[in-house]
Amino acid sequence: MKLNEQVVIVTGAGRGLGAAIATAFAREGAKVAINYRNSRNEAEALAAQLGGNARAFQADVRDLEAVKHMVAEVTEAFGAPTTAVHNALADYSFNGDAREKIDTLDYSHIEAQAHTAVGGALNLAKAVHPAMKTAGFGRIVTIGTNLVQNPVVPYHDYTAAKAALMALTRTLAADLGPDGITVNMVSGGLLRTTAASAGTPEAVFDLIAASTPLRRVTTPEEAADAVLFFASPWARSVTGQNLMVDGGLVFG
Repeated sequence: MKLNEQVVIVTGAGRGLGAAIATAFAREGAKVAINYRNSRNEAEALAAQLGGNARAFQADVRDLEAVKHMVAEVTEAFGAPTTAVHNALADYSFNGDAREKIDTLDYSHIEAQAHTAVGGALNLAKAVHPAMKTAGFGRIVTIGTNLVQNPVVPYHDYTAAKAALMALTRTLAADLGPDGITVNMVSGGLLRTTAASAGTPEAVFDLIAASTPLRRVTTPEEAADAVLFFASPWARSVTGQNLMVDGGLVFG
């Protein structure tokens, strides 16, 4: 299915990478549902900017019934969703000096991250699955991190949750493939700049840029374009994959 024929839900799309993903799909002519939990003003402003084929929809992805209700609202507004991008992130700041280290780390920190990363992905998949199965077509994309392969800064809670999300991405791909649904992951590194990376010292950005073959830090817009690939006809035979989009910092 061409991108301009699709109905796309992007979770956590009021700002940062999610907003870039929503913008990229709208640019290609898709109808875009901008999901938000608390960022109502940002989500509605983005929808207004993107025009009539974009609308903001509130739902906490940790709540299955709320996600099902959102999917019903999207279906009424735009038609059944063909693509779902799970980008929502629990509150987090990528500041290595402020992270939880082993002496302060508690399992509740990991659980809080997993509730959104893994639980949210499962809820979204469950909510969109019936319509996608009926259509015999669906695209689900999750957002991971290159820290799973290269934990240069051990953000224990965030990275553990994203590793679990990568596993769920692959098991969902195996489960949903017979229904015509592909499930893939895009794993970025530190992005320049989102709300989550705003606390990162400039010296860290410079160090990462110097460590990549491209000698620069990936932008949210560049990561968003990789998400479009998995939703596009060119990825119709690709599923269960994790694509690194970090300027070559990690060779996946």
